[in-house]
Amino acid sequence: MTTLQQNWPLMAIPVLVTIVGGLIAASFTMPPALRSTIQHFTAGVVFAAIAGEVIPDVIDRRVPIATIVGFIIGVALMFGISRVSDSLVPDAEEEPGTQPRGNLSVQAARFPAPLVTAVSIDGLVDGLVIGIGFTVGSTLGTLVTVALSLEMFFLGLSAAATLRQSGSPPRLAVMVTTAAALMIAIGAFLGVTVLGGLSNAGLAGTLAFGCAALLYLVTEELLHEAHTVPETRLMSSLFFAGFLTLLAVEMSI
Repeated sequence: MTTLQQNWPLMAIPVLVTIVGGLIAASFTMPPALRSTIQHFTAGVVFAAIAGEVIPDVIDRRVPIATIVGFIIGVALMFGISRVSDSLVPDAEEEPGTQPRGNLSVQAARFPAPLVTAVSIDGLVDGLVIGIGFTVGSTLGTLVTVALSLEMFFLGLSAAATLRQSGSPPRLAVMVTTAAALMIAIGAFLGVTVLGGLSNAGLAGTLAFGCAALLYLVTEELLHEAHTVPETRLMSSLFFAGFLTLLAVEMSI
């Protein structure tokens, strides 16, 4: 029995919980304060996944040039997508009746391409990490799967809530989170099959690329949107709670 055949039920968990998170947020309109709280918590969880899963793997591969190249490409791609997305929408000052609501939405008609791209890359990278984990051993694969399932549930919840806040219809929010969930499945499949034979430098560059996209997701999307409403210390503390939650999960498995 192959690694994929033996472990696909576990690999399906993060796919399902991402879709569930998206469905919940798409079905109910969240108050701004609750949405900001979830975004803070999700940012902490994603940041913990970067620090606990992706970066250690990149460092252990000891390929600085591939890492630097992959990281720079990731940063350039995310800022490039953001620039193109911004250029497609007129400034709020030029369009009477529009209200700027953070980096993701100048007006209701705007499609938040940077968020969608970052969430999709997050799903792909998480899937790759899960797949690679199972090629190393079932224990490591299970640990990574549980930790990243927690991350993807809240990311699906937060992404769908942000899309709804930006004026996107519920159907689109569900479609985006479902697409991100499918990216997890694709990443896991590639991690078990194709990337298992990829060179050390290729894996380092791929993971560094994903690391840059995830950092963009945290700093330029989730936290940026979370700060568009009046904050309380409780809201801000949820970032650290999210980080600590995933850290505790990783240590306890």
